[in-house]
Amino acid sequence: MAQSTGGATTLPTTGGGRGHEPLPHTGESPGWSKVPQVTALFWGVKVLTTGMGETASDYLGRTLGPIPAGCLGLAGFLLFLVLQFRATRYRPWTYWSAIVMVSVFGTMAADVVHVVAGIPYTVSAVAFTVALAALLAAWYRAEGTLSIHSVRTRRRETFYWATVLATFALGTAVGDLTAGTFHLGYLPSGVLFAALIAVPALSGRFLGLNAVAAFWGAYVLTRPLGASFADWMGVSTARGGLGWGTGPATLALTVPIVLLVGYLAISHKDTPPEQTGAHHAV
Repeated sequence: MAQSTGGATTLPTTGGGRGHEPLPHTGESPGWSKVPQVTALFWGVKVLTTGMGETASDYLGRTLGPIPAGCLGLAGFLLFLVLQFRATRYRPWTYWSAIVMVSVFGTMAADVVHVVAGIPYTVSAVAFTVALAALLAAWYRAEGTLSIHSVRTRRRETFYWATVLATFALGTAVGDLTAGTFHLGYLPSGVLFAALIAVPALSGRFLGLNAVAAFWGAYVLTRPLGASFADWMGVSTARGGLGWGTGPATLALTVPIVLLVGYLAISHKDTPPEQTGAHHAV
């Protein structure tokens, strides 16, 4: 459920309840969780990575060309995903590096569908929505839960990262749909998604929306939220932006990501509780 502190409703900070998760159906022994605790810092870093992935993708595409940039994005995506799968416990640098590369590659994938294939954002947004719904349905049918606290087996981890990639592609398409096709512009789109992301929290607080549903609803919306503000920073003033350029905007977003992930790696603020003792023992 969405959390309430001092009367103010915040984004969901659980990702689903723990302690009553269905056991894996594969006979695979559950290991340590390799995803972070969902705290306020989680949402902050997540929004920053979505924006950074948007501007980094645009910068690479314009600097290297679409094909070299796409190959580089795919290579980085596969590299950090392999490192994440090979990890035995949650490691902030590995996890968030994988998230950054999913953001970059997810943006490229959505852009290829529109720019190269010529598919309108209205169509791609619907297609990515259907793909995400199918992934979540398959995950739930196979495992009986969508809680990120249950991601302790290889199969659940595979479902998790496939879902994360789908949310980034969907969020990119939806953000471009509102800013471009609907002609709202980048800043108004950012404000719109900032308002919409409160819906899962308010629904959990007042309407009893399931905590897992609230989490994934908010997770999808972080993508167009971060990307809209990042595009606003990077595009020219003639297009309604600040005119920083995609390179400087990417750097401006990278710095706080590095600082925050460094803080998480040192403080273990988002490390799953069962692993905190292991960190001190290593």
